[in-house]
Amino acid sequence: QQVSLKCSFRSSSPITESLTVDWTYQPLTGGQMETIFHYQSVPYPTTVGKFKDRISWLGNVAKGDASIAIQSPAISDNGTFICSVKNPPDV
Repeated sequence: QQVSLKCSFRSSSPITESLTVDWTYQPLTGGQMETIFHYQSVPYPTTVGKFKDRISWLGNVAKGDASIAIQSPAISDNGTFICSVKNPPDV
């Protein structure tokens, strides 16, 4: 079982290999924000923490999609997920 976290974006600049996507997560209980996924030309899922080996890239930046999926979601994964897309010079 997996859950999809949708993220869509528009950019006034052409999409290039400079485009980056960062997904961050903060537990419901508060605490430290952590980067759980990074994309620049290829996906870089986190290699540490509770989401290690559980995140996959669903996005297609050419279509303005930066979505990810989380495998085996659990109640303990509850929290705030933030998708941040930068496409220089457009932020």
